[in-house]
Amino acid sequence: MIIVNKNEGTKIDYEVIGQKICFDDDLTINLKKREEDWPVHIDVCFDADENLVIGTAAGRAYVAEIDIPARRYVTPEVEEGEEPEPPQPVPLDMDTVTLSLWAVE
Repeated sequence: MIIVNKNEGTKIDYEVIGQKICFDDDLTINLKKREEDWPVHIDVCFDADENLVIGTAAGRAYVAEIDIPARRYVTPEVEEGEEPEPPQPVPLDMDTVTLSLWAVE
């Protein structure tokens, strides 16, 4: 995972478990379920009551941003005379996901 610190200060605690990120032992996001055929951006914020929320509509302060690259596909090799198979999705590589962290003071 690519980590970007957006500013100075204490960042939220988080844990990466497989293809999930858990923030402050409260909000868990399954990135595999969020992956699409286009890049996906997820905002994680505190609301007015300092609860973690996804999105900026209810958010008052940024905590983190997650950027998931577009799903990749591979086309299986075909022997001469065989019918081509459709492209197959490649499992999400967490090393390509960017997690940007904001100070939470």
